[in-house]
Amino acid sequence: MAEKKNSGRMIAQNKKAYHDYFVDEKYEAGIALFGTEVKSLRAGTVNLKDSYCEVRDGELYAVGFHISPYDHGNIFNHEPMRDKKLLMHKKEILKLHGLVSQKGFTLVPLSLYFSGSRVKMEIGLCRGKKLYDKREDMAKSDAKRTMERTFKSNQYT
Repeated sequence: MAEKKNSGRMIAQNKKAYHDYFVDEKYEAGIALFGTEVKSLRAGTVNLKDSYCEVRDGELYAVGFHISPYDHGNIFNHEPMRDKKLLMHKKEILKLHGLVSQKGFTLVPLSLYFSGSRVKMEIGLCRGKKLYDKREDMAKSDAKRTMERTFKSNQYT
């Protein structure tokens, strides 16, 4: 299931992940959520920053991602920072576990979106960037932005 397109409505993106990591592969996973968490996601109250995924007992979990409590919920609201179970095929989980444990990769949530009525998470198999890599990326984006500005200003004159 590598390289799937996000066909649904985007909920949140983890822009910090693209700044801190090289994304080698992308995977799609479902999430096991409670009803009030889904209602809170529809309101857009989620934060993917500083979250990661880990394999425990042959199951994949998203750790450190925050879903705010539902505003109109009461005793049925759940803990915002609880570890959410991700739903993938066992073969894919074992493959990812092998890569993460051997080669220095890490699993990082990249985005969260609705696919029909279900919530899906895009997970990236990532390698960490060094400081000089981050500087290089920032220089490229600055140069691109400058070129677009000059092109736009020259286009109308």
